Amino acid sequence: MDMKLRTVTEAGVCGKKVLLRADFNVPLSDGEVADDFRIRAALPTIRWLLEQGARVGVCSHLGRPKGKVVPGLSLAPVAGRLSQLLGREVPMLPECIGDEVRRAVDDLPEGGLVLLENVRFHPGEEQNDPNFSRQLAAPFELYVNDAFGTAHRAHASTEGVTRLLPAYAGLLLAREVEVLSEITENPRRPYYVLVGGKKAKDKLGVLTDLLPKVDAFLIGGGVAFTFLVAQGKEVGSSIVDEELLPTIRELIQRAERQGKALHLPLDVVAARELSQAAETRVYPADAIPEGWMGLDIGPETVQAFTRVLKEAGTVVWAGPMGAFEYAPFSKGTEDVAKALSESKAFTVVGGGETGEAVVKLGLEKGFSHLSTGGGATLAFLRGKPMPALEPLRAG
Repeated sequence: MDMKLRTVTEAGVCGKKVLLRADFNVPLSDGEVADDFRIRAALPTIRWLLEQGARVGVCSHLGRPKGKVVPGLSLAPVAGRLSQLLGREVPMLPECIGDEVRRAVDDLPEGGLVLLENVRFHPGEEQNDPNFSRQLAAPFELYVNDAFGTAHRAHASTEGVTRLLPAYAGLLLAREVEVLSEITENPRRPYYVLVGGKKAKDKLGVLTDLLPKVDAFLIGGGVAFTFLVAQGKEVGSSIVDEELLPTIRELIQRAERQGKALHLPLDVVAARELSQAAETRVYPADAIPEGWMGLDIGPETVQAFTRVLKEAGTVVWAGPMGAFEYAPFSKGTEDVAKALSESKAFTVVGGGETGEAVVKLGLEKGFSHLSTGGGATLAFLRGKPMPALEPLRAG
């Protein structure tokens, strides 16, 4: 999916009222931003617009309030963190549409900035309701999309407003598309995809669609146990998507026919319960006793995966290797992250939980590209429709 976009640098923004769609869908803890990676990723576009003298209203979603006002999902904590990062006060409006927004935007000086409230407090956002799109666009003259994480969704703030305002890609969005286009069109070989996460059903589409494009998969996390069971292995009480077993067996056969390796865990860190204080044991991946569940890849698997990854030209990593948020089950993800951060391959982290883990470990500088996308990154690599990108195509 090679895609050339109209970027914000081609737009004359001085003095213009610009609606900037950012992705500030960040984790919160006790009313504070717990991880500001996505906010920091948006700073180059925000700073560029302000330096050019634009008058900027930033909108975003946060969480899943389902079209209702949920005070715990207000963007107020984001306004606080954004103010700290920019070194200037970022006023926060209690709404994203209406007269108050229009007045606030009209009153902005050149280089002024205001943050609008969560667009998902309105049902019209996710419904891509034309009336809501009109209200959102009304105070503005230009639209800039810098929210790659929502590029696979046709929502009012990502697709609807592009029908009403001249629309451009922000610096972050353009960079994401440039990097991922290179991988889809011309990856350095061998091209490996490292897949983890909780459930096989969440990654089945990725595995199926990318099989013809990659040279091998390395599969860890909860995803691996459905594959092991499909091969007739005993996995104790580990998570298994039983209904997917016939489909997984078919996928394994297809990979064999195409000569694509599927690297699965050799050993796992197991426990009887998922907790910070759980007693752990390392078992062979095909001999986990009943009552025990695999919750991380084991040391032998880390070594085996590391050996394979050292040969790679391109690695895309989507999904942690275990329940990394629990200390007893974090080592597999940590060790793989360290190995990849030292790799000579072109390494891409597919956002979401994996991105959080890499940032938490302070290893982001060791990766070629840390995507803000999550589901959008994988959708792009799979060649799925990207409705928010189509209106931004150049030419």
